[in-house]
Amino acid sequence: QVQFETSGGGVVQPGGSLRLSCAASGRTYTTYAMGWSRQVPGKERVLLAAMKWTGGTTYYSDSVKGRFTISGDTNNNTVFLQMDNLKPEDTALYYCGSSDLDLYSYYSWGQGTQVTVSS
Repeated sequence: QVQFETSGGGVVQPGGSLRLSCAASGRTYTTYAMGWSRQVPGKERVLLAAMKWTGGTTYYSDSVKGRFTISGDTNNNTVFLQMDNLKPEDTALYYCGSSDLDLYSYYSWGQGTQVTVSS
């Protein structure tokens, strides 16, 4: 089992920036990738960004490509999501997770942090 401690959400105006952090603990030695997803009520979870934990490969959904950047501190098992040029449609609960398989298959997600983009 991997546990996640997520922080960094909040309220920001359109065009603003936020940086999310997620510290993983527990069975992290099998991690292949870490990623960020988001979900709004009544809709499915969407994978936004992911990175191979040993480096070299990343994934971004079209909706955030060029605005969001995923990065990681492997020494501290922490993954970050830098979010720039935020839009009202980015409002959602944001989750981090880890995968033992590939960039896209996540069996568990953290508790989520709320991001609200509003003027």
